Amino acid sequence: MKAGIVGLPNVGKSTLFNCLSNAKAQSANFPFCTIEPNIGIISVPDNRLEKLEELVNPEKVIPANVEIVDIAGLVKGASKGEGLGNQFLANIRETDAIIHVLRCFDDDNIVHVESSVNPVRDKEIIDIELQLKDLETVEKRVEKINRLVKTGNKEALKEFNILNKIVKHLHSFNPVRSLDFSEEDKLYVDSIQLITNKPVLYVCNVDEPSAVIGNNHVEDFKSSLNEENAEIMILAIGTEADINELDNFEDRQAFLMDIGLSEPGSVKLIKKAYDLLDLQTYFTAGVKEVRAWTIIKGMSAPKAAGVIHSDFEKGFIRAEVISYDDFVKYGSESKARDAGKLNIEGKDYILTDGDILHFRFNV
Repeated sequence: MKAGIVGLPNVGKSTLFNCLSNAKAQSANFPFCTIEPNIGIISVPDNRLEKLEELVNPEKVIPANVEIVDIAGLVKGASKGEGLGNQFLANIRETDAIIHVLRCFDDDNIVHVESSVNPVRDKEIIDIELQLKDLETVEKRVEKINRLVKTGNKEALKEFNILNKIVKHLHSFNPVRSLDFSEEDKLYVDSIQLITNKPVLYVCNVDEPSAVIGNNHVEDFKSSLNEENAEIMILAIGTEADINELDNFEDRQAFLMDIGLSEPGSVKLIKKAYDLLDLQTYFTAGVKEVRAWTIIKGMSAPKAAGVIHSDFEKGFIRAEVISYDDFVKYGSESKARDAGKLNIEGKDYILTDGDILHFRFNV
C-alpha cells in the first residue's frame, strides 16, 4: 500500500518527501525538478512500540512501514500529455491514496508555475486534469460494453449504468470519491482504479509563522472544499526541512517549541497517511523481536497471519490474542494469560488495532 505526493511543480513535494523519508530526493527552485518518481519506505511512529520494548526487552524492535511516492508536478493539459502528463498520471494511478501539496505562502524568491499564489486555483488545475483522465478511462469502458448492452446482457447493463453515473458526476467537475455506491457497486468501481476515487489528504504548505494556525491562503482553501470527503493538514515544509537537518534531538525539540509545535508535522503526516490508506497495526512481542505489522482494517486473523508468511495463513489453526492495553496493564504475556486476558480466536476473528498476537499453524 502506498501514498503518492502530488501537486503543481515547485510547491514543496520533494522537500516534503525528504522530510518524511530522509531519502534526499532532488529538490530545487524550478519546475519539473522531479521526473522519475522517488519512492521511500517510511517507518510509522508508534509510542506503543516503545512501551512494549520496555516491558519485553527484545533483541530488536521493528516498526510498521508505509510507502510514499514523490510524483513529478502536474500542469494544465497533463491529461493530454502536457509536461510528461501521461507518465505522471500513470504514476498516480499506481498509488492507493493521494497526498496533495498546495502552496499557501508568499515568497517572491520561489517561482510559482502559475505566477501567483492561489491554492484554490491550484487545486482546481490538478482536479480537472485528474477528472479528465478518469473521464477518458470511463468513456472507453462505456464504448467497449455498448454492444453487450444492446444484446440485453444484464451484467453489462449494470456496469453501463454505474459508468454513466460516474460520467455525469465527472462532467460536473466532481471527484468519484464523492459519489455514493452500494457495497457491491463499490467493489466494481474500486477495480477500475480511477484516480479521483482515491482518498486524499490536502497538505497546505505554509511559512514558519503560519505553522500552527495557518493563514488567509489556508482559510480560503478550506472554504472552497464544501462537501468534499477529504482531510486538510497545515505544514511548514521548509521549516520541517530545517528541523530535519538538526542532529541533536534536544535541538529539534527546542526548535519545535519555539514555533509552537509539540511534534514534527512530518510525524503527524506519516500517521495520517497510514490512516488514509485504511491501515492498522498488530504486534508480535517476544525476546527475539517486538514488531509492528501492517494490515488493512477489517482483516481476518488468517489473512493477518499471512502478512508474516504465507504458510501461516495456509496452515492457520488459531490466534492467541491479548489487547495492547491488557498487555501493558499486566506487564507480560504470562501474567495476562494468568489473568484470563489471553483469548483464543479462530478464522473468523477480525483484528483490532493494537492486538498482540501469537499464531498457531500447521503446514
